[in-house]
Amino acid sequence: MNKKILKFFALLLLMIATIQTQAQKSISKEDIQEQKIQKLIKKMTLQEKVSLLHGNSKFYVSGIKRLGIPEWALSDGPHGVRAEMNRHDWNYAGWTNDSSTCFPPGTALAASWNPKLAYERGLVLGEEARYRKKDVLLGPGINIIRTPLCGRNFEYLSEDPFLISAMAVPYIKALQSKDVAASVKHYLANNQEDHRTTVDVAMSERALREIYLPGFKAAVTEGGSYTVMTAYNKFRGDWCSENEYLDREILRKELGFKGVLMSDWGGTHSTVKAALAGLDLEMGTDIKDYNEWYFANPLIKAVQEGKVPISVIDEKVANILRVMIKTKVLDSKTREKGSMNTPEHQKAAYNSAAEAAVLLQNNGNLLPLDFSKIKSIAVIGDNATRKHCGGGLSSEIKALYEITPLEALTHKFGKNITINFVQGYEKQSTFQEGGNIGQSNTDKVDWKLIDEAVAVAKKSDVAIVFGGLNHDFDTESYDKPHMRLPYGQVTLIQEIAKANPNTVVVIIAGSPVELAGIVHRVPAILWAWYGGMEAGNAVVDVLSGKVNPSGKMPFTLPVSLEQSPAHALGNYPGRNLKVNYEEDILVGYRWFDTKNVVPQFPFGYGLSYTSFNLDNLSTDKKVYGKKDIIHVKFTVTNTGLRYGAEVAQIYVSDPVCSVLRPAKELKAFEKVFLQPGESKNIELSIKVADLAFYDEAKKGWVVEPGEFILELGNSSRDISKTLTINVQ
Repeated sequence: MNKKILKFFALLLLMIATIQTQAQKSISKEDIQEQKIQKLIKKMTLQEKVSLLHGNSKFYVSGIKRLGIPEWALSDGPHGVRAEMNRHDWNYAGWTNDSSTCFPPGTALAASWNPKLAYERGLVLGEEARYRKKDVLLGPGINIIRTPLCGRNFEYLSEDPFLISAMAVPYIKALQSKDVAASVKHYLANNQEDHRTTVDVAMSERALREIYLPGFKAAVTEGGSYTVMTAYNKFRGDWCSENEYLDREILRKELGFKGVLMSDWGGTHSTVKAALAGLDLEMGTDIKDYNEWYFANPLIKAVQEGKVPISVIDEKVANILRVMIKTKVLDSKTREKGSMNTPEHQKAAYNSAAEAAVLLQNNGNLLPLDFSKIKSIAVIGDNATRKHCGGGLSSEIKALYEITPLEALTHKFGKNITINFVQGYEKQSTFQEGGNIGQSNTDKVDWKLIDEAVAVAKKSDVAIVFGGLNHDFDTESYDKPHMRLPYGQVTLIQEIAKANPNTVVVIIAGSPVELAGIVHRVPAILWAWYGGMEAGNAVVDVLSGKVNPSGKMPFTLPVSLEQSPAHALGNYPGRNLKVNYEEDILVGYRWFDTKNVVPQFPFGYGLSYTSFNLDNLSTDKKVYGKKDIIHVKFTVTNTGLRYGAEVAQIYVSDPVCSVLRPAKELKAFEKVFLQPGESKNIELSIKVADLAFYDEAKKGWVVEPGEFILELGNSSRDISKTLTINVQ
């Protein structure tokens, strides 16, 4: 054998050895973790194991000091780390160093249609949670916005599972990169707050698979969420915290979830059934003695009586230790230390608020306002001065600061123009946890305040009405009683518009409100959400044109409540504590577009101060196999005079199918930033498998051969280009 052949074999053997060594290293890291977990479990008594499976206070879980396992600290915080609570009641601890960065809530994040902002938010929340020595941050909330009335809509992301997934995955990845576990919630079908702890939700398997499950699937399989929080409600007869189908069959077996499944606070209802179904951690039960919680002494007794195998307890402990190891709870030397309220954090909060703003209407191009040519401005409405970060119950934030719109206007332009503030309307509601009685009788028209506002509007060059809702309406624990603008705002806005044709309405709200009474009365409407700590700066920069609005509606805005599918079919809030999702897969724009119901503003809609053209839609081929990937190409051009961003949206429809399918479904999108005159060629990928529907008879996903139509647009109702492909 010559030297060249020997050299070749030597190199080959070296390559094989290197590959084997690398494989051993990659395997061994996982194996070492599991070996460590099993060693710890073997050292524990039954009592010690069970101590890890329930809270020892409102937001803490006991550690095992002799084994080097510290107490586990949890915190609310889908859009900011919540202020420190007392250990054994719901009062705040009164710390002076627990103020945090407050981001706009979930619907505002989704309105940005920018996954990069979701990632940026996750990083900030992770850094601040670590600085506060928190191990688990309870968020994001990703339940589907099914009804405009759900009190918790403002925390959630969208009516569309694809948009939810696209925003939740980077949020989770970024948060967990900072050694903090995400807790994606509420699994599953927590789509109303009325009777949330007792209502039994029924839906088809197809609706579950196509609408309500995909966000959680993405959070676990793509985002790698370390923990999942169960919902309060029942699902098909069983509480979500003890639902064998949801928790064992889908979450554990199908999705391969190996993290911690925890209850919502007070959401556990049994010992044996919940334990066997897969719940790992019980939090928040109202029994005062922590030893008497379902997963405390009763669980020890259940094991001793043979009702719960010790292997089930070991599985739960392993899940908790696995998350602790992944977030370096057991390795504090290398763990992220975190930071708090940095300028970078505040800039991230500002960016999130600025990109969330949706320009709904701009007749006559009243916006942006040229403040160099304005001598006086009327600022009207309670929301011009109201701060919102501290509301909404579990998502309330003790913000380091919060800039209101009036403060921002005064700071930025008060030296050069006259700013005339008048109340216009007053908050008539009161907050009462657990019931919306505090929102009843809040439609009183206060003519004294209106007359004062009209007088100021008449003598001002421009009138800006800051209206909408507050956290008496958008809140955990109950739903809104209606979709109307409260406090006589419609009458106020109509009268202001009569007095001053240059009237701008800014809606501050986290869920749909009825705009039919004002949309034909005023030239400009801007939806600014709850903007977090930088709310005022962001909205004023949009009004002045420093920021070009680029937000798009993450939900359909109906003309009236009766247009919304759950209400059109009369199956909200349910009857006898049971609610049937009769609209099935036709949620949100799927209903409006399929049934040809014209909304006030469609899903994905939002204007800009510049203009865009979407063109040259093409695919890499015309015929695809079921395992192929469709490469969609198109061009986005800024045809206006300002820098701005367009959200190009790809919808797909299946015109001939053996089952009912929505008129169109969102399958891809991209937010594209462009200078005036600039064009960009965009390529997006869609798996043919993602064109499937769920076949209940076959218990699986089916892509039927035939034609599919790809639609390119900037809302579900504004389609610029279409093309047809074939699937074999």
